Amino acid sequence: MLAIVCPGQGSQTPGFLSPWLEVPGVAEHLGLLSDIAQLDLLSHGTVSDEETIKDTAVAQPLIVAAGLLAARALTVDEALDLSTVVAGHSVGEITASAVSGALTENDAMNFVRERANAMARAAAQTPTGMSAVLGGDPDEVLAAIEAAGLTPANANGGGQTVAAGTLEQLQAFAANPPAKARVIPLKVAGAFHTEHMAPAVSALENLRPQLKPAMPALTLLSNYDGEPVVGGEENLDSLIAQVSRPVRWDKCMEKMLSVGITGLLELPPAGTLAGLAKRGMKGVATMSLKSPEDLDAARAFIAEHTEQTPVTNSMSGESEK
Repeated sequence: MLAIVCPGQGSQTPGFLSPWLEVPGVAEHLGLLSDIAQLDLLSHGTVSDEETIKDTAVAQPLIVAAGLLAARALTVDEALDLSTVVAGHSVGEITASAVSGALTENDAMNFVRERANAMARAAAQTPTGMSAVLGGDPDEVLAAIEAAGLTPANANGGGQTVAAGTLEQLQAFAANPPAKARVIPLKVAGAFHTEHMAPAVSALENLRPQLKPAMPALTLLSNYDGEPVVGGEENLDSLIAQVSRPVRWDKCMEKMLSVGITGLLELPPAGTLAGLAKRGMKGVATMSLKSPEDLDAARAFIAEHTEQTPVTNSMSGESEK
């Protein structure tokens, strides 16, 4: 049973799209996505430096575009149905929504453009950031994060929690970390999935009337609780609210395990979620689709984990004849 997962902000690296431009049709596809995003994604994916692509307004559309490019290059739609689980971490949930059919590509890029710009504006109001907390006793880590005035913005499973808040709070937290835990600053420019992002919610609500959400054709998991979304509007509700509430990737992984996922394929910029799965989803095969050289192996991986899989009704357990 297959899961396709889409990474979030911080997974991008300078030049990571360069090899993809050698695939026929990718440059043209990226040009169309750039027009919608109102950004030169070709330059940002090939020659822009690390500081430039760390900018929220650039990073988020770039990451979503990368996933959409790779998904189209795979061209294995005929192998996928409701038994295929799709999930994305944070901004990757927009990619996952498009891959699942809950949003069109145009709507996904419009949504991420507005989300990125609104979150960048919100982040500019107060110097904020995020830090990964690795290891330590989970209860002690959570207590320490809250005692520091921070928010546990990402519960990532596999012994990783992400704390978010003001830079001053994060510096004080890093100076006095929880026992047996490491605190690592992340390459993001704001305290995402916290009350600091509340202004961005209003901006996305204003965009809502222009979007045409649909029932996903694949099983799409929500960052809110790890459960399958039950419709297009409900998915849009979750995407909008997600901006200022914590991401529960641990719940997504738990759901994938409970329904019997055997293989997890991560779309580019790949590596982060496959790494979390190796720690939090023991026994599940993983593959990171990082470059076009991986496409044939990715197609084989999809075939291996979709063969003779019963089609279920949105993970209800009822097989469709």
